[in-house]
Amino acid sequence: MVDFLAENNLCGQAILRIVSRGNANIAELLRLSEFIPAVFRLKDKSDQQKYGDIICDFSYFKGLEYYEGKLEAKPELQDLDEEFRENNIEILTRFYLAFESVHKYVVDLIRYLDDLNEGVYIQQTLETVLLNEDGKQLLCEALYLYGVMLLVIDQKMEGEVRERMLVSYYRYSAARSSVDSNLDDICKLLRSTGYTSHPGAKRPPNYPESYFQRVPISPTFISMVIGRLRSDDIYNQVSAYPLPEHRSTALATQAAMLCVCLYFTPSILHTQQAKMREIVDKYFPDNWVISIYMGITVNLVEAWEPYKAAKTALNYTLETANIREQASRYAASVESLRPQVQQLLKEGFLREEIVLDNIPKLLNCLRDCNVAIRWLMLHTAESAYDPNNKRLRQIKDQVINDSKYNPKVLFQLLLDTAQFEFILKEMFKQMLAEKQLKWESYKKEGSERMMELAEVFSGVKPLTRVEKNENLQAWFREISKQIESLNYEDSTAAGRKTVQLIQALVEVQEFHQLESNLQVCQFLADTRKFLHQMIRTINIKEEVLITMQIVGDLSYAWQIIDSFTSIMQESIRANPTMVTKLRATFLKLASALDLPLLRINQVNSPDLLSVSQFYSGELVAYVRKVLQIIPESMFTSLAKIIKLQIHDIMEVPTRLDKDKLKDYAQLSARYEVAKLTHAISVFTEGILMMKTTLVGIIKVDPKQLLEDGIRKELVKRVAYALHKGLIFNPKAKPSELMPKLKEMAATMDGFYRSFEYIQDYVSIYGLKIWQEEVSRIINYNVEQECNSFLRTKIQDWQSVYQSTHIPIPKYPSVDESATFIGRLCREILRITDPKTTCYIDQLNTWYDMRTHQEVTNSRLFSEIQDTLGTFGLNGLDRLLCFMIVKELQNFLTVLQKNILKDKAAVDVFKALLSAVNPVKGIVANASKVYTNAVAKTQKIWPAYLEAIMKVGQMQILRQQIANELNYSCKFDSKHLAAALDNLNKWVGNDVSSLPKFQCILRDMMESVDMNRFLLFYSNRSFQIYITTKRLPYFPIVNFLFLIAQLPKLQYNKSQGMTCRKAADPVDWAPLVLGLLTLLKQFHSRYTEHFLALIGQFIRSIMEQCTRYLTLVCYVMIEEQEYAPKK
Repeated sequence: MVDFLAENNLCGQAILRIVSRGNANIAELLRLSEFIPAVFRLKDKSDQQKYGDIICDFSYFKGLEYYEGKLEAKPELQDLDEEFRENNIEILTRFYLAFESVHKYVVDLIRYLDDLNEGVYIQQTLETVLLNEDGKQLLCEALYLYGVMLLVIDQKMEGEVRERMLVSYYRYSAARSSVDSNLDDICKLLRSTGYTSHPGAKRPPNYPESYFQRVPISPTFISMVIGRLRSDDIYNQVSAYPLPEHRSTALATQAAMLCVCLYFTPSILHTQQAKMREIVDKYFPDNWVISIYMGITVNLVEAWEPYKAAKTALNYTLETANIREQASRYAASVESLRPQVQQLLKEGFLREEIVLDNIPKLLNCLRDCNVAIRWLMLHTAESAYDPNNKRLRQIKDQVINDSKYNPKVLFQLLLDTAQFEFILKEMFKQMLAEKQLKWESYKKEGSERMMELAEVFSGVKPLTRVEKNENLQAWFREISKQIESLNYEDSTAAGRKTVQLIQALVEVQEFHQLESNLQVCQFLADTRKFLHQMIRTINIKEEVLITMQIVGDLSYAWQIIDSFTSIMQESIRANPTMVTKLRATFLKLASALDLPLLRINQVNSPDLLSVSQFYSGELVAYVRKVLQIIPESMFTSLAKIIKLQIHDIMEVPTRLDKDKLKDYAQLSARYEVAKLTHAISVFTEGILMMKTTLVGIIKVDPKQLLEDGIRKELVKRVAYALHKGLIFNPKAKPSELMPKLKEMAATMDGFYRSFEYIQDYVSIYGLKIWQEEVSRIINYNVEQECNSFLRTKIQDWQSVYQSTHIPIPKYPSVDESATFIGRLCREILRITDPKTTCYIDQLNTWYDMRTHQEVTNSRLFSEIQDTLGTFGLNGLDRLLCFMIVKELQNFLTVLQKNILKDKAAVDVFKALLSAVNPVKGIVANASKVYTNAVAKTQKIWPAYLEAIMKVGQMQILRQQIANELNYSCKFDSKHLAAALDNLNKWVGNDVSSLPKFQCILRDMMESVDMNRFLLFYSNRSFQIYITTKRLPYFPIVNFLFLIAQLPKLQYNKSQGMTCRKAADPVDWAPLVLGLLTLLKQFHSRYTEHFLALIGQFIRSIMEQCTRYLTLVCYVMIEEQEYAPKK
């Protein structure tokens, strides 16, 4: 008969592919559960108010026209809806595909069952497949995995959230218009069940059986699967657990499958007491907490509470006497096993001969340890007991008391067992690899010994003093030939024959009285020893490794192991060498990957890599989490070292009087520094002892792990310091900006110095790590701050600066800014506000308009450079660019909607335009024309002025940042500065416009991101920020706006243009820069027209003034001529 899983067996391959997909689907659901956009939960009031109208649950389908009409009635809602779609359609599509794969899975399973019934697969029916060992396993797994998928979806993704995501996908995608779309069926399957995973939440009625029956599956199939699970040992696990006390552990996987599958036929749980009693007696006589899939635990006391038959049957297990008996048994087991395992782990105890002679005993010890650990970990797990359920609390307390549960003792047993298991496995692997070689070596040695003895009894060998004995000579030669004829391939016959040869050698020594010759006795003893070794070696079988793999399964602890993290970390802190034992534990935990990957691997599915990466990544993340205690402890010691170096230890001068030598010695402080430094070195040594380890499919390098841990701790501390240190009180006078920047600079310097100090002791590149991580923190925060200006947001999982292994913490916002960089930028904008301050360009200083006191100056940017470095200044510059863009966009919207649609204002513009034409001429009666136009448009200028001055203010700040970066570049990197300066000049030269030079320039720009460097050599006001369309009257509007502001200004010889009255504030520098920036966004002819209008204005006013002065002079002369002479 063809093997069921053979590639040419279509029936076997079809169900194998379905089961493989089921495992891959669960991995995808678990992966996606960590990326549910928070906005779909609608927990915050702000989210409810903002998105409440565009995020709907399934009630949307009942009032589709109402919801869509509501959106169409409000343009701002439509805009928000479109923005929301752009930001979330990618992740929504990923979720929808995962949900669709679950529905497709069950549809394919039903189709497969129909094909079996209809005889599509020749000579295969449901009954024959269930008679086949592999077929039986796969059919049971197929139903079980479907149930697990449904439970995972409900546990990890709340019903309301699922509905909102499905409705959003329906609204935003083209799936609803597709003929092939099965969106309706998916919505029916995954609509909210009312279940919530929060502790104390009430369980919905008929849950989960009503959920499981949303897609009907053949009752015959379900009944037959449950029958097989009830009666058979489908995975042949009992052979690995020969003791009857271990039967429930041997059948634990099957028990979990049965528990899930029973929800498809709730009648058994409700009414069929005989069946339930049989199930409990077989699978749950001594346990009630099970792991259903990759550490997802279920407490049957709670799960079976609504089912009468199941609850009654389980009550026998939950009797106080039985719980006490089981808990006491495992307590005694732990007590006896701990010293036993510790004895086995003593250096040099586990030698090859001891292992080979005691395989059954060692395996029994492993079984007992793993069974005890499993029972205690599951039945004392916090996650398995609802704290609001009184009965569960009582059971848990009884288990803890009767088992004398001590998490540290259990963890120590787990560590020792994992180490013992690891050593034993490695020894067996090595012995298996060398098995044939050693067997042949022993055979050769034994044969040669016999030949040598034959020669001894020939009487010709000198110095032996043994009489010639031809019979013995012939007999030993025959024995040598017999040993030589042993065949490795036929291990059974070889083993039997070897035993006979050993017996023959014992008998020849007794019957021929050879004891008197010590040399002959020694040869016989050696040969017997070699023959014994051959028997031992031939008994090294792979079955032992398979048994160890089955017994050592730790998949049930995939999630609950996290409760031991604090104990692990405390152990490492106390003894860093503990990492070597933890390595064995992590490798033991990695064995859990075999469960989801087995079927995927068998079918050679392309999902193998992604599923392996997901589970391996989860495990590596846990390893990092545990070992993070080492960098944390190192940084704690570092903080003490830096404190001692800064505050206690005096710097030794180059010249020192010997009388003062004792004062500068400071032996106690220096001893403390040495002690702390040694502690850091010990921690480093501890993690490096772990060796490179393959966890799943990910190679974990301890050196890289240490560096990543140090980076993570640095990022955590620096990000927290920046978040807490840069919070400003807007009402504080004077501003807190400079003091907080100085304080922050000192903190950052402390971090920098600590890294400089540590790098040699832990063998890392401190400066490189410092620059990379600080730049990453600042760039990430700038990116998040700029998100508020972007329509399509950059999510954390899309960010190039965010990392899974070294995450940058995200803190809740304390004001309108999302991050510290936003708070810093807005505080600078607040204190340099053109409404309250005046900027003097010659001094690069801002002064208060009322008090004339200095507010801040260019030193501010040097302080930011000291605090946040070049990255900080660059980030501020980028954020200001976004703010300018937003301000210009808002300004143009106001200009188009309010000013250019105001009929009175447009009439004024038209009249003025006709009055000033031609522009090259002079306006007649200029004063009256301009004054009337300004007076009629006076109301529209305040908002215009505010926007223009905001842009100008930000441009001044950008210019100051550029100056600081330019200066620091020339000071700190003069060669780079010179190279950039030359390149900038060359780019600006006419020669760069030639085609061949353009090619060279393009290659240079592509190979290095030169634009951001060259930016600091260019004028900010000449940059293009936005794309614009043609606007009517634009030059005349800006001209009129400018002359409307001139009366508010006065000219000062030393200070230039300043504000005339503090009550009516206008700052000249931001006004001009803002206006220039605005004009630069349009075609150059607008600027030319604007400048022509200003020129005409000056000429016309000068002409009018000149004419007026001439008239005055003429009148004065006339008066003097006709006046009476004195």
